[in-house]
Amino acid sequence: MLCLTSLSVALAALALVPSISDALKDGDCEVCVSFLGRLYQSLQDNNVKFTSTDIEKALVETCKDAKGKENRFCYYIGGTNDAATKILNEISKPLSYHSPVDKICEKLKKKDSQICELKYDKQLDLSTVDLKKLKVKDLKKILEEWGESCKGCAEKSDFIRKINELMPKYAPNAAKARREL
Repeated sequence: MLCLTSLSVALAALALVPSISDALKDGDCEVCVSFLGRLYQSLQDNNVKFTSTDIEKALVETCKDAKGKENRFCYYIGGTNDAATKILNEISKPLSYHSPVDKICEKLKKKDSQICELKYDKQLDLSTVDLKKLKVKDLKKILEEWGESCKGCAEKSDFIRKINELMPKYAPNAAKARREL
């Protein structure tokens, strides 16, 4: 009986020790780590007091301008108006103690695994990519990232024309590189 009790105590102790699998691996929580890292840096740059309330206000304000995967991240943590749950305090409290953002994301992963499943889309190198070989879906995505649309575009060539038209405004380096080819 004594052997059984000591075995159960040892197993309980092992359960309390954080496992290696809990730690973030490279590429895990890519959006979370990047977004919170930029938020933390902007808080420092703007000399914001590191109190939970001030951090939450800044977080909600930052989430208003978020797009794409970052907007989805804000939705998951409750930083958007349409979010069903709010776990902002899971971010603001540790940030107020200057906890590393990867540790905060680790804890968020335990609360909601979807947070760490978010990954940024691969960026196209507009200076070298052949737009004619891209799918219309990808061409639309480029315009969407720029905050533009192509009204009246019916064919692929229409989307390509619109992208080439707007490239000097949104991707001047790529436009310059294309002219030099």
